[in-house]
Amino acid sequence: MRRTLGWLAGVWLICSATVAVGYDLPRIGVLVYNGTDTFISHVSASIEKAAEGRAQILFRDSNNSQIVQNEQVSQLLAEGVDALIVNAVDRTSAVYLIRMVVPYGIPIVFNNREPLLEDLLEYDKAFYVGNNPKESGLMCGELIACYVREHPEILGEDQVMQYVMLKGEPGHQDAELRTVYSIKALKDAGIQLERLQETSAMWERSIAQEKMAGFIASYGNRIECVISNNDEMALGAIEALKAAGYFSDGRTIPVVGVDATSAAREALQEGTLLGTVLNNAEAQGNAALSLALLLMEEGPLSEDNFPYPLDHKPYLWIPSEIVTRDTLE
Repeated sequence: MRRTLGWLAGVWLICSATVAVGYDLPRIGVLVYNGTDTFISHVSASIEKAAEGRAQILFRDSNNSQIVQNEQVSQLLAEGVDALIVNAVDRTSAVYLIRMVVPYGIPIVFNNREPLLEDLLEYDKAFYVGNNPKESGLMCGELIACYVREHPEILGEDQVMQYVMLKGEPGHQDAELRTVYSIKALKDAGIQLERLQETSAMWERSIAQEKMAGFIASYGNRIECVISNNDEMALGAIEALKAAGYFSDGRTIPVVGVDATSAAREALQEGTLLGTVLNNAEAQGNAALSLALLLMEEGPLSEDNFPYPLDHKPYLWIPSEIVTRDTLE
C-alpha cells in the first residue's frame, strides 16, 4: 500500500510539474538605452502593463553603452528568452544584434531608435515599432504655421521668422528628421525663415534651459519662435524664457515640442507651450509587446490580430497627432 501511495504521489508530482511548465509565461527581454529618459520610461511602463498575464519581462538598462547592451543581449539569449524588445543605443549596431538573434530563431522588435531598412530585412522576425519622425516634424511645423496665420504680427517688419531649433541627440533619426520636416512644413506654408541657432540639447530639459538662456542673452527679442524635437527640451526653453520675463504681461513666444508628456500637457494648460505632437508611448509599448508575442507564434500578421498599421513593414508606425490646449480632452 505504501509503495502504491508513493508511486501515485510520484506520478502526481510529475503531472503537476508538467502542468506548471505548460502554463509558464514566455520570457521577453526588454533592453533600453537609458532608463532615466522620460519617454523611454513611459514606453517601458506600457510594455510592463501590456505584459500582465501574457509574458514575463526581463528589463535591462544599458546606461547609454552599446557594449553593455551587446553583453546584455548575449546573456539573455544564453538564459533562453523567447523574444527581445530593444531600444538600441546605436541604431547602426542593430544589425549585429539581429545577427546574434538569428541562430536562436526568436523575434527581435526594435523601438525608439530606428534601424536601417537593409538591417531589418536580414531577418524575417526583425521589426521596428515607433513614431514616424517625418510626420511628427511636419506637425510641429504646422503648429507654428497656424500660429503665424493667426498672429502675422509675430513676423515683424521684415516678415521673416527668426527661430531657434533645439535638437535631440546628434545622429538620432528622430532628431534629424523632425528638424528637417518641421522646417519643410514652414517653408511649404510660405513663411520666410532665418535660423538664429540650432543646437543639440540631448533630449534633456536642464541642457535646453541652459542653452536657451544663452540664446536669449545673445539675441534677445529677435527670437520669435522655438522649435524643439521633444517636450523635455521645450520645457527647458520655457523655463529660460520665463526667467527672461516671457509669459507674463502679455509677452509671449510660440514654443512647440513632441511627445505630449504629462508635463507638456500641464504647460499647454498654463499657456506656455503652444503645442506638441503625440508620440504615443502607451501604444508603442503595447504594439511592441503584442508584435513580439505574435512573432513567437509564427503566424501571419494581419489587421485581425494586430490593431496597428501594417502598410510599411518591417516598420510599424504608430500614428502621430497634434495636441494643443484646445484638443487636450
